[in-house]
Amino acid sequence: MPQPRKTSLSLVETSLPTTITPEQLACLDAMEKKALWLSSWMVHNANYIRPSRDGLKVGGHQASCASSTTLLTALYMNVLQPEDRIAVKPHASPVYHALMYLLGRQDLRMLKDFRMLGGAQAYPSRTKDGDDVDFSTGSVGLGVAETLFAALVQDYARLNGHLGDGVKTGRMVALMGDAELDEGNVFEALLEGWKYDVGNLWWIIDYNRQSLDGVINHMLFQKIQSFFGTVDWNVVTLKYGKKLEEARHGPAGEAVLDWIDECPNDLYSALTFKGSDSWRERLTSDLSGTAGLKTFLDSHDDETLHALMTNLAGHDMTSILEAMHAANAQDSDTPHCFVAYTIKGHGTPLAGHKDNHAGMMNPEQMDGFQQTMGISEGEEWDRFAGLEIDRDRLQIFLDSVPFVGEKRRRHTAPSVLVPDLTLPAADKASTQAAFGQILHELGRGNSALATTIATTSPDVTVSTNLGAWVNQRGLFNRHERPDVFREENVASIQKWVRSQSGQHFELGIAENNLFLMLAALGLAEPLFGARLLPVGTLYDPFVNRGLDALSYACYQDARFMVAGTPAGVTLAPEGGAHQSVNTPLVGMSIPGLAYFEPAYADELAVIMRWGFQHMQADVGGSVYLRLSTRTIAQPERTLSSEDRRSITTGAYWLDAPAAGAELAIVYAGVVAPEAITAHEAILDDIPGAGLLAVTSPDRLHADWLDAKRRRRSGERTARAQIETMLDQLAPDAVLITVMDGHPSALSWLGAVGTQKVTALGVDQFGQSGDIEDLYQAVGIDTDAIFDAAASACLTRLG
Repeated sequence: MPQPRKTSLSLVETSLPTTITPEQLACLDAMEKKALWLSSWMVHNANYIRPSRDGLKVGGHQASCASSTTLLTALYMNVLQPEDRIAVKPHASPVYHALMYLLGRQDLRMLKDFRMLGGAQAYPSRTKDGDDVDFSTGSVGLGVAETLFAALVQDYARLNGHLGDGVKTGRMVALMGDAELDEGNVFEALLEGWKYDVGNLWWIIDYNRQSLDGVINHMLFQKIQSFFGTVDWNVVTLKYGKKLEEARHGPAGEAVLDWIDECPNDLYSALTFKGSDSWRERLTSDLSGTAGLKTFLDSHDDETLHALMTNLAGHDMTSILEAMHAANAQDSDTPHCFVAYTIKGHGTPLAGHKDNHAGMMNPEQMDGFQQTMGISEGEEWDRFAGLEIDRDRLQIFLDSVPFVGEKRRRHTAPSVLVPDLTLPAADKASTQAAFGQILHELGRGNSALATTIATTSPDVTVSTNLGAWVNQRGLFNRHERPDVFREENVASIQKWVRSQSGQHFELGIAENNLFLMLAALGLAEPLFGARLLPVGTLYDPFVNRGLDALSYACYQDARFMVAGTPAGVTLAPEGGAHQSVNTPLVGMSIPGLAYFEPAYADELAVIMRWGFQHMQADVGGSVYLRLSTRTIAQPERTLSSEDRRSITTGAYWLDAPAAGAELAIVYAGVVAPEAITAHEAILDDIPGAGLLAVTSPDRLHADWLDAKRRRRSGERTARAQIETMLDQLAPDAVLITVMDGHPSALSWLGAVGTQKVTALGVDQFGQSGDIEDLYQAVGIDTDAIFDAAASACLTRLG
C-alpha cells in the first residue's frame, strides 16, 4: 500500500475542535456501528429473507457500504450543515438510507423494501427516494462531477442575487469510490473547474483500492495527488488511524509503518481477509532482524494485531473529524480532495476478499456478524439495539446533529412570466438563426425572463447563434476580465467581457460537461431557491457524446432547454462525422425531455415560449430543440391560439385533407420545402391529399400513448390529437412520412389507426455534398417523396 506519509495538510498537528466532546465522539462511534449493521441487514433482508417472486439476485454491495460507513457517519452526523449538498457514491446507498433512518428522515418500511417498488432505491435518487437526496448517483463519475458544477452555479446565484430568501450558501461534497476516477468525465470536470476557479467543494475518495473485477493499481495515489495538485486543489491524505500513529513511536513502529507503505494493495487485502495469525507470520518473515519487532508482536494477540494493522484513517472517526474540521477552518475558495484509505468490507466477514464487490454475507456469516454486533433476534431493525449507550443519550445526540437543524432543504422560487417571443419578420430564415434572434431580442431588454436565463455552450457559442445574446449579457466569471481584443481596437463582432454579472458560461469542448452544467443550473431552484432558466447549445451529432450526462440530468428532473444544431445530413458539406441520424430517437426516448423539430421561425417562437413555461411547471421537464442552418421560405400567416396549441402538442395540418382523403404527406423539420413541393405535385392526381406538419414527434407520440392508457383505465372517450387528425383520412389511406433523421421517429404513425405508412428518413451515415445530392442519396428529396406516394397508392389499389 505505497504512500508517502507527508500530506498537504498535516494531520499530526490537527486536533478535534473543542466543540466535539467525548460524549459526542462515543455517540458517533455508536452510530457508525449501527449504520454498518443496518446497511448490512438491509441488503441481507432483501436477498435472503424477503420473498422473491422472480428469482433474481437483489444485490446491494455490503462490502462497498462498509468501506464508506465511517466517512458518511462523520459527514451526516457531525460535519455537514443543512445548506451543504452531497453526492453519495452509488454503492453506499444502504448506508445513506440507514443514516437517514437514524436521523428520523427515512421510514422503516423503505429500508425493508430496499430495491423493491416504492422502497429505498438501489442508488440514491432525487426523484425516486423520499429521504432528501441532493444528487442522484448511479452512473459512476457523474454525481461527482455534478457537485463541481453545482458549486459554480451556487456562486453564480449568490453573486447575481438569485438565491432564495434566507437560503445560505453551503459546501458541495462528493463521496466517491476510487474506481470512479477511471471515468473520464471526472477529469473533464476538474479542468473546467480550474478554468472557473471553483471553490467551496470537497471530493472525498473512499480509497479501498478494490473494484468490481480486481484490485486498484498500487501507484494510483501518486496520480491522484498529481491530478488534483495540477488544478490547484488541496489534497489531504488520510492513511493511518490513531492506533497506528501511536504505534509509530513504539518498538519497531517505523518499520511496521514502512512495511505497510511498501505492501502491495492485493497482499494487504489478502492478509486482511485471512486475519488470525497471518499478520504475525508475514511481519516475522518480512521484518526478520528488525529491532523491537519481537516486543511489538508480543504486545498483541492475533485479534488486537489484526485490529491495529487494519486501523486505517478512513475508519478512524477522530482522524476523519480532525481532517475535515481543519479543512473547514481554511479558505473555502480552495477545493479539497480527501484521499481516505479504507478497507472494502471493513468490520464484516467480507473484509479484503477479492470477490467482495458483488459478494454478500451468507446466512451463516450473517448469524456470526449479528452476534458480534450484539443484535438480538427480533431487534434487527431497532435503531439502538446492540449499542452500549442508552437510548435517551443517543436520541439527545441525534436531535443535536447540525444536518437536521433545518427541515426544509428543498427550496422553491417564484415563476417568471413568459411573454410572447418576437423576432423580426423575414421572407427566409433558418431555425438556428431564429433561435439566436429570439435570444438576442430577449437579451436587449431587462425583463424578468431575460434576467433568469443562463446560457452555456461547449466552445460552439458563435457557431450555434448564441453570440448575439452573449454580446448583450456577457460571460460569467468570478473574476473580472476585459475583452482584450476590444481594448486593443481589434475589430470583432464579439464583445466578450467576463464578469460576475455575465449570463453565459463558456465551456471547453466536452459535451458531458455541458449537460452536467445544464443539470446544475436546472436544479438551482430546489438546491438554492434560485429561479434560473438554462439554455444550452451544441452540434446535434454530439448529443450522443454527452448522452449519459443528458440522461442523468433528466433523471434528476433538472430543467433546461438545449438546442442541437445544426442537425441531420442537411449540414451537407460537413460530412458524416457532423451529420446526426439517431438524435430524434434520443429525444423521444428520454423521460422528462420534450423533443421538438420545427421547420419555421414562428413555430420555434411558440415552442420556446412553451418551453420556458414547461421548465417552471410543477409537472414539467426539459426541452430539446433539433434545429438547422438551412434557410427556407417562411409562411405568411398569423398563428391562432389553436395553431399554437397544436404546435406545442406536436402537429398541425399545413394543408388540411378533404374528408376521406386517400393520402397524406407527413413531414418534420427542415424537409418542409421538399414535402410541400411533392404535395403540390400529388394534388394533380390525388385532389384533397393532406400535408401534416409534425413539430414534435415526441409530444405527439406521448399524447397518443397517454390517450391509450386513459382508455384502458375506463376513459373510453379519450382521444389523442393525432387520432383526431388521422380520422379525417380514409381508413385505408396512405401516409408518407419524411424527415432528416431516422425514419422510425415517424413510422409509428401507422399504428395509430388503420392507415399504412411508408417512412422516409436517414438510416445511414452521411457524407460531404450539397443538400440536393445528399437528400437524393438518402431518399428524402422531392422525387423520393413523390415516388413513395405513387408506389403506396398503386399498392393500395391492388
